[in-house]
Amino acid sequence: MQDTPRSNRLHIAIFGKRNVGKSSLINALTNQDIALVSSVAGTTTDPVYKTMEILPIGPVVIIDTAGIDDKGLLGELRINKTYKVLNKTELAIIVIAAEDGISEFDKELIERIKEKKIPLVGVVNKTDIVTIEDTVIDQWQSVYGFPFIQVSTILGNGIDELKQRIIEQAKIEKQEKVIVGDLLEPNDIVILVTPIDKAAPKGRMILPQQQTIRDVIDHGAIAVVTRETELKETLASLGKKPKLVVTDSQAFAKVSRDTPIDIPLTSFSILFARYKGDLEELVLGAKKIKSLKPGDHVLICEGCTHHRQEGDIGKDKMPKWLEEMIGGKLNFQWTTGSYYPEPEEMKKFDLIIHCGGCMLNPKEMEFRINQAVYNNTAIVNYGVLIGYVTGVLERALEPFPEIRKLYLE
Repeated sequence: MQDTPRSNRLHIAIFGKRNVGKSSLINALTNQDIALVSSVAGTTTDPVYKTMEILPIGPVVIIDTAGIDDKGLLGELRINKTYKVLNKTELAIIVIAAEDGISEFDKELIERIKEKKIPLVGVVNKTDIVTIEDTVIDQWQSVYGFPFIQVSTILGNGIDELKQRIIEQAKIEKQEKVIVGDLLEPNDIVILVTPIDKAAPKGRMILPQQQTIRDVIDHGAIAVVTRETELKETLASLGKKPKLVVTDSQAFAKVSRDTPIDIPLTSFSILFARYKGDLEELVLGAKKIKSLKPGDHVLICEGCTHHRQEGDIGKDKMPKWLEEMIGGKLNFQWTTGSYYPEPEEMKKFDLIIHCGGCMLNPKEMEFRINQAVYNNTAIVNYGVLIGYVTGVLERALEPFPEIRKLYLE
C-alpha cells in the first residue's frame, strides 16, 4: 500500500535480439541480479516486469522482453508478446551487441517504435569484447535520430551515462496529469463517496479512491470520505458547501438524489477516464448505446484480474442493465488483464465497455481507446456507461463543460 502503483510508474522497456545482454543490462541498471542471465539464446521467454527507482525520474517499471529474432512457432508467439509491450512503453531501450552491429531485426523494431512516437535510447553492449569507433556511433545517431551509448554490462562501463540519457529522454520536466486537482482551489472541500460492499478489499480502499484522496490533499484541498448511506448526514455536518462530490459509479443514482443540484457531482471512473484515457471519446461512445439492438456483440474489458463474486459489476450488473434497456439479449464476451482484441477481432463488436484502467498505465489505456476508435467501434468505460443507464451522466459531466456540451449535441 505504501509503494507507488505500477500503473503510475514510467514504463521503460528493453528490446533487442536474443543474447545481446538485455537481462544483463537490467541487472547493471539496478545493481542487482534480478533478471535471469544465460549464454543460451532465448532465456527470456515472456516479458518480465521489475519495479525500481531511477533518480531523479523516480519510480519506474523496467520490462525485459524476449528476443526479436526468436525462432519457431513458440518464437513467433514470444515476438508477438514483445511487440505488444510497445503499447504500454513510455521509453524504449534497444540493445545491440557491439560485434553484431545494427541488424535488419533491429531496423524493423526501430521503425515500429518510431511509428508509436516512443522516446528511444540505443545501447551498444559488449564493448569489453569489441569497441565501436566514435565515427560509427555518430553516423548511427544521425541516421536513426536517437542517442547510442556504448556500455559493458560485465565491467559496468557506460551505465552512469546511460542512466543520464534515460533521464533526458524521459522528459521529466513535462507536467504530470492530475486526477481532480485542476478543478480545486486550496481549502476546497471534496466529498468522496466510497461504498463498502462485499467486493471491496478487506481493510483498505480501492486504488482509484486512494489516488484521488492523495491528489486532493496534494492540491491543498480537504478530502471528506463517507459511504453513500451517510452522505446526507455528511453534507449536513459541513460548515460550508463542498466544491465537488465524487462517487463510486455503482452508487451514482442514490448519490445524485442525495446531492443538492447546486453541488457538482462526478465519479471516480469519469475522473480516471480523463486522467488515463480520453473522456471525450468515451462520452461519444455513450451516445451510441441507444442504437444497440438485440443480438449485438458487446465486449467487457477489465485491466486487472480478480475473483468475480455474485453481483459483479462487469459480469452481472452491466449486462442486465443493458438488456433491460434494449429489451432483448446481447452477446457478451469478457477479457481480463493484459489481453485486448486484435483489430480484426474487434470489428465484430458493436460496443466495448472498459474498466477505469487503474491497473493500466496511461500509454496502454490510450492505445486501447485509439484501437477502438480506429476500428469504428464505440467504447465507453464503466463510469460513463453507469452514468448513462442511470440517467445521471449529463449531471456527472458538469465539471467538464466542453465535454458535457458535446454529449448534449
